[in-house]
Amino acid sequence: MFEHLTQKNWPWGLAIAIVLVLFASQSVRIARPVDTLPIGDAEDVEALGTRDDLNVLFVLVDTLRSDRLGSYGYERDTSPVFDALAQGGIRFDRHLAQSSWTKCSMASLWTGFYPSGTGVTRLDHGLPDQAIMPAEVFQDAGFRTVGIWRNGWVSPTFGFAQGFDVYSRPVPAPVPAGVRRDNPTVQFGGSDLDVVASAAEFMSVAQDDRWFAYLHLMDVHEYTYSEETALFGSGQSDLYDNSIRYVNDAMGLLRQALIDTGNLDRTLIIIASDHGEAFRERGLEGHARAVYRESTETPFIVGLPFELEQGIVVSSRSFNVDLWPTIFDLLGLPELDEVDGVSRRPEILAAAHGETDSESEDTKNEIGYAHLDQTWGTATALPTPMVAVVEGRYRYIESTDSQGGPVVELFDSREDPKELKNLAVQQPDVVGRLHRELESYLGREPVWSEGVPSLKLDELELNQLRALGYSIP
Repeated sequence: MFEHLTQKNWPWGLAIAIVLVLFASQSVRIARPVDTLPIGDAEDVEALGTRDDLNVLFVLVDTLRSDRLGSYGYERDTSPVFDALAQGGIRFDRHLAQSSWTKCSMASLWTGFYPSGTGVTRLDHGLPDQAIMPAEVFQDAGFRTVGIWRNGWVSPTFGFAQGFDVYSRPVPAPVPAGVRRDNPTVQFGGSDLDVVASAAEFMSVAQDDRWFAYLHLMDVHEYTYSEETALFGSGQSDLYDNSIRYVNDAMGLLRQALIDTGNLDRTLIIIASDHGEAFRERGLEGHARAVYRESTETPFIVGLPFELEQGIVVSSRSFNVDLWPTIFDLLGLPELDEVDGVSRRPEILAAAHGETDSESEDTKNEIGYAHLDQTWGTATALPTPMVAVVEGRYRYIESTDSQGGPVVELFDSREDPKELKNLAVQQPDVVGRLHRELESYLGREPVWSEGVPSLKLDELELNQLRALGYSIP
């Protein structure tokens, strides 16, 4: 419940109390529970921007790779709630996160700039006050804004609280009996149920106010699951699937909260992730180590305030920097100025009307980037970027090996869907062209005139981040 938030510390508790009083004093609508959505069509999607009653629920499922969801073709039943949202809403089929490390990735997702533009690529970097955050756009449009998070990389320390009326980590409640957590490095208690309970309490008092809620879930990252969701085995990859099913069930509780508070048919639900997870596809495990397919291909699903008889699938490539430009365009809100991301509303409406793109994805020149500084966790080391340039069927990667030598890789997802065969030697023309794109990308300067803040983290903050499983000196 919301008391988990108020116990964090008194300033945030006071802020929450003030916001709740404001909500309660201004709320006159009696909740109208609706457990099924009305049927909508392409015209309803096109008209979303004309509605003045919509809320926005943004659920960031940390460490969720798209190919482990049924709606993205996975054979295991890991994600029925997520899949139902996709089936009646909008699903982006080929979506790229901008890093495999949370802070770098989230800085790009929130601002619409690639990592070379945000400059947030290392342990001590943060977003400056100059950054325009989506919560500020919602706030200016009259939305109440709340962020509830469980990952220290998105803490206020790093500039992620901008625009939120309330932004806090819930105090962990005792984990229910039968729940297991198989990431032995994790030291925090609690689970995503704390976030769901806090969000449900927020919805119950928000009533007639329009709101934007950001929920950052961590149970997939922490391999948390219950006896009921231990459906897929005991290997590391199986436990990961178990944890997705556990978070899926938490999403079911969140949907029920929308029903109970009369918000189901007036809320846009966004599902996304900051990065994926590797399971030794090429010898690596986990994330924040590379920018290969398994750690950067993530879901982007939009659940609508109505249900489409046939969900919309955007088959062209999209990127996390596109997320907020797309949502703002759908809702008729002001766009983010001069960002790298673009609105995918035209592709959504084209797919909704059954139109097909006459230009092959293989021939398009649209390019996206995933970026990881290989020495991000050591403040004194020289930057060593590993960058993926993704264009149509190709993923081109430049990195540095353990001896400091260059590594060049080229993968063709059409011929090699898992992108395991390096074709750099066989296709020098493609390598040369994408290498030039990469050089141009790395030549960019951060967009902030005031520069990228370099933060001094105390030992408590460092220990909290180490507790997430990251090796930080």
